[in-house]
Amino acid sequence: MRIEIQKLGSYQIEEFIELIDVFEEVFEMKDFKLPGNKHLEELLQKDDFFVFVAVHEGEIIGGLTAYSLTQYYSEAPLVYIYDIAVLKKYQRKGVGKKLILGITDYCKELDVEEIFVQAEDADEHALDFYRSTGALSTKVTHFYYPFG
Repeated sequence: MRIEIQKLGSYQIEEFIELIDVFEEVFEMKDFKLPGNKHLEELLQKDDFFVFVAVHEGEIIGGLTAYSLTQYYSEAPLVYIYDIAVLKKYQRKGVGKKLILGITDYCKELDVEEIFVQAEDADEHALDFYRSTGALSTKVTHFYYPFG
């Protein structure tokens, strides 16, 4: 199976929306309402936001989004993978690993200090996936403050 990994450019809004559709399906998001195109276009134009897609026969079958974080401990940025997903029928075929390789290669060119990603302890598939890509893990507890 031939998979091409592409980093989306600032005006590839249709491809970005296709990826969001993949996220919606894989994450089983109920009652999801897509933000307006203007918002998505502005996001794509930011230098600290990255979108990588996996393309098979012209179809976006997976992808990831990530944010670059400027830090004060170092001049080198950190990158946080926010979402990564592959359509179910293409999972366990190396697509996710190719996406990780795509962003890690890109981040090496940018002299990024570290890439990090979160996974829920109960999501054994995600934990196994990240370990299989060479990622190291540490135990943390994620806290959040919901607003509304």
